[in-house]
Formats: sequence, C-alpha cells, structure tokens
Amino acid sequence: MLTMLRNRRHKRDPVWHVELMVLAVIVLQVVLPDRFVLGEHRLLPILEAVLALLLLTTTPKERVFRSLARRLNAVLLLAAIGLSNIYALLRVVDQLLQRGNANGRELILAAVNIYCTNIIVFALLYWEMDGGGPGHRHVSEPAERDFLFPQQNVTGLEKWHATSIDYLYVSSTNATAFSPTDTMPLSRRAKMLMLMQSIVSLMVMVLVAGRAVNILN
Repeated sequence: MLTMLRNRRHKRDPVWHVELMVLAVIVLQVVLPDRFVLGEHRLLPILEAVLALLLLTTTPKERVFRSLARRLNAVLLLAAIGLSNIYALLRVVDQLLQRGNANGRELILAAVNIYCTNIIVFALLYWEMDGGGPGHRHVSEPAERDFLFPQQNVTGLEKWHATSIDYLYVSSTNATAFSPTDTMPLSRRAKMLMLMQSIVSLMVMVLVAGRAVNILN
C-alpha cells in the first residue's frame, strides 16, 4: 500500500493513464442527454471508441509515441471530442435562452458533464502538444517547451519529466481558476489553448450553472 502511494518517477509516460482519460470522456458523452449530442447519440462515441482502439495499435510497443499515424489519430480523436463538447455547450446555452422550456436538473447535469469533458480534452491536448509530444520529450530535451513546470527549476530534479497526470492537473487548475497556477504557459499556442479552456469553463460555471440553479428555484 505504501509503495502505491509513493511519488515515483516514471521512465516513460504510462499509457494506461491516457487510456483511462479517453474512456472517461467517451462514457461522459454516452450519458449526455440526446438533445445536447452532435448527430446520432451513439454515433460519435462509437467513432471515438474506434479512434481510441486505433490509437493503441498505432502506438509503438516501445512507448516512444513517435509514429506519424499515432499522432494524426490522436489529433482526430481530440478534435472529435472537442467539437462535440463545444456543440453541447452551445445547445445548453440555447436551452437557457428559451424561457419555460428549460429543465434545471438536466442542465446542471449537462453542465457538469461539459465541464469534466473540458478538463480531460485539454489535458490530452497539452500532453500531446508540449515540446512536440510525449515521444520527443522522452527521447531528448526539447529545444522549445510549451509549459514550464515548477519541478524543472528545482535542483536535483533535472531528469524529472511531466506525465499525463501532470497535464491533467494543469488543465484542472486552469479550468477552476481561469488562469495558470504553478505551471506557466511559455508558447503562444499554449496561452491561446488555456484562454479557450478558461472561456468554456467560465461559460459553464457562471452562465449555465447559475441560470440552471435559478430555474430550480
């Protein structure tokens, strides 16, 4: 038990962490009410599940994540999840603007669903983007990084590298605080992605959740 709780340094980024996050997103989209889903309810989650399975087959066995096919597959998967989540948010906002037709309980559950999906999809985006992707980060130190983690400025932790869990934490804090906390964005693309994530989170937490609570009252 104590071994499981120990803060270990992974030589390679554990793939199963990412697999669990993708599975969680697919489950969230399956339980989302039909009127907030882009297209047929089951079609998009099935497509995402197929892309997730292909991601496993296109990821090299040595876990260096450098194959072009895997990279394109990951981009398609994240694009499908991100677009469907934006569509769900727009549908929820549209429901809020229609007086008398909004179901407060359903809207709150949908808002929580969108918020959680937003955290996971941006965590995967940060993980896939930073320094050229996980494959390049583990083979050699990237010439340009998109994020600066506090451990990278600590003496004795020169060999430390971020895993998908670290990017999940960055995404969670940015979605909650609407700004970076301990990890700083360095590149313009990282700053723009964090800005987009903050806007989505702000819309969900302030507009959607607040209005839905009023409907319940």
